[in-house]
Amino acid sequence: MIDLFRWGTPVEVERRRRIRLSLWAYAYEIAGAQLVDDARFDAEAYKSDPQIETGHLDDWWQACFAPHTGQWIHSHPELQRLADLYDRVNRALHPIPG
Repeated sequence: MIDLFRWGTPVEVERRRRIRLSLWAYAYEIAGAQLVDDARFDAEAYKSDPQIETGHLDDWWQACFAPHTGQWIHSHPELQRLADLYDRVNRALHPIPG
């Protein structure tokens, strides 16, 4: 049977997972906000495969990512991009009325 909710190649799935994990870790460790609970973060983190080459920050992910913590986010080479993404997501989740 085809899983209609699973999409993309293994590289695309891993790339999306790394973006989500980076955003979630940024929110928790740097912005002081929790976008997902610890169980969801841990489950997704332990699915990450640093050996999959996504074409972006692969060497950093292999050297720095650790699924049991979010502390690795502090050395992320694109913190400003994550800050911008976090701001966009946060505004979407909490729109300012008026």
